[in-house]
Amino acid sequence: MNNKSRFTPLLLALCVIGGIFVGTFYANHFAGNRLKIITTGSNKLNYLLQLIDNNYVDSVDVSKLVEDAMPQILSELDPHSSYISADDAQEAEEDLKGSFSGIGVSFTMERDTVNVMSVIKGGPAEKVGILAGDRIVTADTTSLVGMENTDVMHHLKGVKGTNVRLGIKRHGTRELIYFNVVRGDITVTSIDASYMIDATTGYIRVKNFGEQTYAEMLVALAKLSVENMENLIVDLRGNRGGYMHIAIQMVNEFLPKNRLIVYTEGRKSAREDFRSDGRGSFQRLPLVVLLDEGSASASEIFAGAIQDNDRGTVVGRRSFGKGLVQQPMNFRDGSVVRLTVARYYTPSGRCIQKYYESGHDEEYENELLARYERGEFFSQDSIKQNGPEYKTSIGRTVYGGGGIMPDIFIPDDTTGVTSYYREALLTGLIRQFAFQYTDENRAKLENYKSTRELESYLRRQNLLEKFAQFGEKHDLRRRNLMLQKSRALFERNIYGNIIYNAREMQDYIEFLNEDDPAVLKALELLREGKSVPQLEESDDAETTKKVACATLKAAAHIFCA
Repeated sequence: MNNKSRFTPLLLALCVIGGIFVGTFYANHFAGNRLKIITTGSNKLNYLLQLIDNNYVDSVDVSKLVEDAMPQILSELDPHSSYISADDAQEAEEDLKGSFSGIGVSFTMERDTVNVMSVIKGGPAEKVGILAGDRIVTADTTSLVGMENTDVMHHLKGVKGTNVRLGIKRHGTRELIYFNVVRGDITVTSIDASYMIDATTGYIRVKNFGEQTYAEMLVALAKLSVENMENLIVDLRGNRGGYMHIAIQMVNEFLPKNRLIVYTEGRKSAREDFRSDGRGSFQRLPLVVLLDEGSASASEIFAGAIQDNDRGTVVGRRSFGKGLVQQPMNFRDGSVVRLTVARYYTPSGRCIQKYYESGHDEEYENELLARYERGEFFSQDSIKQNGPEYKTSIGRTVYGGGGIMPDIFIPDDTTGVTSYYREALLTGLIRQFAFQYTDENRAKLENYKSTRELESYLRRQNLLEKFAQFGEKHDLRRRNLMLQKSRALFERNIYGNIIYNAREMQDYIEFLNEDDPAVLKALELLREGKSVPQLEESDDAETTKKVACATLKAAAHIFCA
């Protein structure tokens, strides 16, 4: 026992020394690993933020730093992955959701003042007596004069049931008139116009693909059917897209059973096909779809399905070229990341996403300007089809990469454009003149019950001369020869803006459609019964035979040789 006691301190010392060596070894080993982890991936970003927060020379709002960094990180992926802050997320969804809470007016800023363009029927503003043409000067105790549009909307929109006291300057009155408006639910429509454009042809213009767009389209189609619609024009020009599933539902109304509408596929997303179910009510209705360079995403899904299935004719100009699918992912603070998770492909197999280089968003955004400078808006020969070839259901050749190319090209009409007209347009003087004229003559203009009657009245008012005088007062030098050369363009813009100011959006669209080349071409095709695409006579007969054989084999297991 005495011997054991004598060696106990020595054993303890050896254990301590060994522990120090082991501890030092593992500390160095794991510290190296920890540093390695920190210097890779997301942990590196977290560590950087900690370093800044703990050591930077000045105080830093780390939350704001993160908010600013998020868009930059996503911009390195592709042009359509995006970050939306909590403050902007609700507003970004309003057009697609189909409603918001507010006072129920549309407005424009003229001379730093909020001018009411139209009042939504049955909305809170109409109920208290606010009129088109009124100027909203104050909201509660805040002056709205000189504010940006977004700031004005923050004062006019709000939680349903809340009250806002508006100070209104009405034409012909000196003092402000005050209205107490209780905010309510305001419906946002996706279909700008639906009417019979001639005795047998219906016309529907779709602004975007929101939650209620499919239901709105069904209502519009039912109304047009009652009015003896035998043909249809669907106008998707300027439609930047929206919900993919809504576009699929809408196309389904026009396709026979089991036709491929679109499919999606991504690195982490297996291929998913979307097919028609055969329950559409308008599977045989002659159809023409209008597109232009502003048509993107869901618009291209709709047009691509119609084109690749040879169900109707696409008329206009090459579409934008967005073939990436974004999935919204929500953060706890209400902010949203719209992350690209897949590409979508038209029935023939085309991905129509135009070329982009990660981190070069400016080039991507300016691509439409590049098209314009190449002359693509004016000549079909200027369009370079560099993508791979694909075949539609009957064997027509279509191309991937860079948008949907229409079956019939309609150039942008520049006839009559002069430097005088361009300056009048770009400086906003045409719009300002039209607004002022509407404001001063609103009572007279409201006497006309149809767009054609109003247009006829405007043509008798010598408005081109009145505009020239207005322009001179606002530093636009009068150029008589150019004024006459651009007469048709001036009249179209002046009359159109006055009609838009005095009436509804549909009246404005009806007026523009009267001489719209794409609409006129669509009407021609439908009247001549040529809305269903056919193979050209010059098409390869062997290709036609192969397509026919493939169809027979699929239907009846017949082999062709």
